[in-house]
Amino acid sequence: MPNVTMSIDEDLLKTARKIAIDRDTTVSDLFRSYLAELVRNETIRRKYVADELDRLFEKSTASSSGEVWTRDSLHER
Repeated sequence: MPNVTMSIDEDLLKTARKIAIDRDTTVSDLFRSYLAELVRNETIRRKYVADELDRLFEKSTASSSGEVWTRDSLHER
């Protein structure tokens, strides 16, 4: 498992250590748990957004009427 080195405010670290002791764990475990939860929530959020976009695209009645645009034609002034 890779190590991570970071700087942290001394008072924040003291408080985190107290919380870790109260929870019978370590600051490292608290940090790992926080990151795992953050990644899990972000994965769920991205899936939700993608599913919502798919739903909106399926309901859409928009059409290009078969017209194909080029980059140059879109950027003409």
